[in-house]
Amino acid sequence: MEKVALVTGCSSGIGLETALALARDGYDTFAGMRDTSKSAALEEAAKKEGLKVVVTEMDVDRESSIESAFKGVGGRLDVLVNNAGYMEFGCVEDVPLESFRRQFETNFFGIVKTIQEAAPIMRRQKSGTIVNVSSVVGRMGLPGSSAYISTKFALEGLSECLRYELGQFGIRTTLIEPGVVKTNFFDSMNVSEAGTDPKYKELTEHILGGLRMMVEMGTAPSQVADAIIKAVHSDEVLPRYVVGTDAAMFMEAKKNKTDAEFEKYMGKELFP
Repeated sequence: MEKVALVTGCSSGIGLETALALARDGYDTFAGMRDTSKSAALEEAAKKEGLKVVVTEMDVDRESSIESAFKGVGGRLDVLVNNAGYMEFGCVEDVPLESFRRQFETNFFGIVKTIQEAAPIMRRQKSGTIVNVSSVVGRMGLPGSSAYISTKFALEGLSECLRYELGQFGIRTTLIEPGVVKTNFFDSMNVSEAGTDPKYKELTEHILGGLRMMVEMGTAPSQVADAIIKAVHSDEVLPRYVVGTDAAMFMEAKKNKTDAEFEKYMGKELFP
């Protein structure tokens, strides 16, 4: 029987590379994206390699779009990769509440809905793997991106719950935690212009500058895709896979320090 995979957020970066990697691995791959007019790069790469990739319209902000995408997938699903998302940048006081809500709608509630659609299919099969693309900041707070980081913390908790809830039916759940990835992610993020305290502006500009420098040396999205394939192939899927030298460094430091020590360490890294 043909293996089937569905990946969200496939117009570029991690999603694009993951869709191709799963197709190379023998999966009939459905590549979901909000705007299918941005599918040219993926379709050209798939055609060049003779890969079976089907571009599917899937706006994770709309329940009807998610439901429609799953109808197109059909009655079998072996791998679901929840990758779609964006970053709302700004300090808590500066980010309008509605922007916070939109961030959670895309980065968290959209994932909840896709899992609610995938779980019945996988339960009937008594098998399947759900891969949630989180971030190293799903386990550590940083200034200037509180809305985004909050969604990743929520996703980490959700995934831990799913390992109990769905594990009893033979469904595996895992988290992929990259550090900074070399994609156009930061070009598409929303930078909040609200707020009145000039100190926040200085802080956010400093953080943004550092992030953009890190992107130039960031982990290739293909490396994240490789980690996803590794997880899918594992006999026993780990709760988490950390990807990237920067992410590994931060997690090692966090493991070996108290919370207060780690906060001081990060403060020195952020504000040398």
